Amino acid sequence: MSKKNKHPQKPQAGKPELTAPSGPLISKRGKITIGIGVLVVAVGFYVLSLTDPAGQNWASHLCPFMILGGYAIIGIGIILPDPEPVVENQPLPKQS
Repeated sequence: MSKKNKHPQKPQAGKPELTAPSGPLISKRGKITIGIGVLVVAVGFYVLSLTDPAGQNWASHLCPFMILGGYAIIGIGIILPDPEPVVENQPLPKQS
């Protein structure tokens, strides 16, 4: 039997290596936002169960906005970064 790859490939000098991100993929603030979005979607589906067959009551008009708004909040939560840490200015020591 012979080798299938007779000529080993040399690493190309111009291509950078792909690496996985070192930090978490979704920030803590993003996870909280996603949770709020899931809650809004769940309440939207509950309000959907209160609609009348003709679609003329308040629930019929409100639930589409709640469901789509909840999905939009989830999408925002996925890309929302953590806030930058606040560094307080330290007073300079008095010179004598």
